[in-house]
Amino acid sequence: GECSAALAGGVNIILEAGFTAMFASGNMLSTDAHCKTFDAAADGYVRGEGCGMIVLKRLTDAQANGDTILAVIRGSAVNQDGPSGGLTVPNGPAQARVIRRALANANLDPTQIGYIEAHGTGTPLGDPIEIGALSTVFASRATPLYVGAVKTNIGHLEMAAGVAGFMKLVLALQHGQIPPHLHLQTPNPHIDWTASPVQVPTTLTP
Repeated sequence: GECSAALAGGVNIILEAGFTAMFASGNMLSTDAHCKTFDAAADGYVRGEGCGMIVLKRLTDAQANGDTILAVIRGSAVNQDGPSGGLTVPNGPAQARVIRRALANANLDPTQIGYIEAHGTGTPLGDPIEIGALSTVFASRATPLYVGAVKTNIGHLEMAAGVAGFMKLVLALQHGQIPPHLHLQTPNPHIDWTASPVQVPTTLTP
């Protein structure tokens, strides 16, 4: 009720070499300019440029106004990782908590989710932690949970990464197809794929 409409999004433009040099010195960047999320060869992310912006309205207002509705956000949640091993080491239990909170806020059960757009930066430690959190929350599923990351397609847009993933998901809903997740040759051995409902779609998937 704070406003009738809002713009949400982000912009990332790489204007100087300083941050790239700093990330490279910290071994955070891919050595071959490919983001290999969930792959055994994942060795860092690829910096990308881009801009994304969406218009948010309450559903009732959009319907009353006759707006074109591209997707409905059923619920959301925010938290903070808290203590972790470093910038590239997310906190798995904190991720599981925020996913559970988002599901509860949306009044959805884990079995009702068909696809997750992951953060998926393509780091050797971050990817397994993220899949571990998803596996914890969605362990009760009897059907596959498709998971992908737009960073394999366009790189890590940093300040615009969140809206890029959101836009990919909305487009997937519109077309009824999940885009292929790229650069997955050998699944990361630090992820227990057999005990997880997660499947990574490497071809165009209905």
